[in-house]
Amino acid sequence: MQLVDIDDPADPRVSDFRNLTDADVRPDRRGVVIAEGVHVVERLAGSRYRMRAVLGVPDRIAALRPVLGPLEVPVYPIDKWLLSEIAGFRVTRGVLASAERAPPVSSAALVTAARRIAVLEGLNDFENLGALFRNAAAFGVDAVLLNARCADPLYRRSVRVSMGHVLQVPFATLPDPWPASLAVLGDFTVLALTPDPSAVPIREVEPPGRWAVLLGAEGPGLSPAALTIADQRVRIPMAAGVDSLNVATAAAVAFATLAD
Repeated sequence: MQLVDIDDPADPRVSDFRNLTDADVRPDRRGVVIAEGVHVVERLAGSRYRMRAVLGVPDRIAALRPVLGPLEVPVYPIDKWLLSEIAGFRVTRGVLASAERAPPVSSAALVTAARRIAVLEGLNDFENLGALFRNAAAFGVDAVLLNARCADPLYRRSVRVSMGHVLQVPFATLPDPWPASLAVLGDFTVLALTPDPSAVPIREVEPPGRWAVLLGAEGPGLSPAALTIADQRVRIPMAAGVDSLNVATAAAVAFATLAD
């Protein structure tokens, strides 16, 4: 790594990190991935995304020396006040890293190599998306497929909430028309997760050799078309008076049950 001192928040060398509060929705930032915190930066360093720069307080940079040392990347050690001034918010995790987006992976390539897949329809909440990727990593899901109405998994808040696992769990966006593009799953058994009382309790499902769990957005859930295309509708049994779970939580229950 190349340690570089700066003292000006307007220094163009740290432009990747400037005013990050709205970076998730600015078209000019779509090519940059931002990682926050020591553990997330470590996962970024071990991912297929080429790191561009690191900005942080000295103790967090010191903690990252084992992974940053071999990399040819500029590292800017600064105090916490300047860090927050550049980012536009208080960076409690003390360090940020930027990286270039990697070329997209084809859904067909992911399916070929996978046994367990999560398929997402219309998930547009950054934090739910990040939490779902973290859960996918925890329970051995091999890949995530998203339809075109999902939010971008590489938005800053998604990366942060995923604890960097979105940088390591392979994903691809399915082309329209949806849900016809699910034909790419071939011999996978597609299980649609729904709160419908008529659905089969997921703990009663014998996990198939290759499965894909289909999950919809908070509120609307899965579309009728997506439900129709699934091989089986499954539900998570819940106590009386509770009709649904947060989508990332529901995904974790489903993944853990099927992975047993």
